[in-house]
Parts: sequence; structure tokens; C-alpha cells
Amino acid sequence: MSDKKKKAAEHSPEASDDRRLERQNMVKYQLAAEGIYDQAVLKSMGKVPRHRFVLEEMQSLAYEAVPLPITNGQTISQPIVVAMMTQALELKKEDKVLEIGTGSGYAAAVLSLIVQKVYSVERFAELAKTAQVRFRELHYDNIEVKVADGTLGWPEKAPFDAIVVTAAAPKVPESLLAQLAPGGRLIIPVGTRWSQELILVRRGQEGGFTSETLEPVRFVPLVGAEGWSEE
Repeated sequence: MSDKKKKAAEHSPEASDDRRLERQNMVKYQLAAEGIYDQAVLKSMGKVPRHRFVLEEMQSLAYEAVPLPITNGQTISQPIVVAMMTQALELKKEDKVLEIGTGSGYAAAVLSLIVQKVYSVERFAELAKTAQVRFRELHYDNIEVKVADGTLGWPEKAPFDAIVVTAAAPKVPESLLAQLAPGGRLIIPVGTRWSQELILVRRGQEGGFTSETLEPVRFVPLVGAEGWSEE
């Protein structure tokens, strides 16, 4: 092995990782066994060290089939939900993806191993800063984060091949639809503050939109100009 490759291996997220078996079991028994078939998604989630994206006192639960609390009253979704939403986007290597709700950074890390570029918007500066530190430490170099109102997207970087929203909206924000490229896909929880359904929206090559309902979910509210108010 060349010195360059050896150095890269030493600094990879998997180096000195004693949780690999837990991660493999998560992929096998929680994801593949529950219908996740996209090999890129399974491979990515088998690599990203989820325990590095949760609170230290929660690390023993990092690979369990449960959502976990993080700071600022937010959560990290259970692994099957991350996998299901990522798979539904039908991602390709050359895709440019917008994520609304960086949170801990875990979902963006998963996306980053599948696509060319990830742009992530977070409304809490503390969460954005912590996620960026994790990305640098783990060498996820194709993720860009900014602090802003996620309901308005990231128009300067549009259009996007896929958009994933990790908080629940009362309706699909028009700004996000406008930033979706022809042929693009958007997945978002839509409903009340307490109960939602995952909606997958596709933009046709001619600009029209179609949508389908996937399944019931429960996410934290999407707060912003085209989402819920602070109250």
C-alpha cells in the first residue's frame, strides 16, 4: 500500500472502529430484513459510524431500532427511516442533493457516500457547527452546511436532483418544489405537528409534479416561513 493510501485508510471513518459488528447487524436485521434493497444505501449505512452522531450518553443505543434525542429538542431518526427515505430518492452517483434539517449530520453523511454533493440547511447554529466538526473529523468532504430557514431551501445552489426533508411540514413548501430539477425527487413528512405521512414528489421532465404517499411517520416540526411557526 502506498503512503498516501495508508494515510487515507488511517483517517477513514472505519479506522479504529470497534462498533463495526453492531453496524453490520443493523444493516442485516433492521434494514435488509425490513425491505431495504438498494445496495448503495446498505453499503453506506454499513460504513457511517452512527455512534459518532449521537450524544455520548446515548452511544450504547446508536445501532438500536429507535430514534434518539439530540440537542435543541431535535432527534436522530431510527435507522430504518433514514434508509427508507434515502432509498425512495433513487439516488445516482452524480446527483446533487439538498437536505433540510442537518440535525446531528448522520443522514447527510449517509447521503455523502452515495452522491456527488450534499447541501444541508439547519436552522440551529449549534447543530450546524457540531455537524460540521463531525464531517471534518470523519472526512466527509462533499457536504456543505449553512444556517438558514430550511423551508426556503438553498436557491443559490439549485436545482437539485433530490431533496430530503427531515422535519414535518403542514404542506410541501413551494420554494422546495421550485428548486427541484426536472426528473428530480423530493421526500418529506406532511401532516400535523404530531402525525404525518411520508410524501414522495416527482418533477416531470416538462415541469409538472406527481406525488405518492409512502407510510405514516412522526417527525419534529419543520419551522419556517413555509412551515410551522415557532409556537
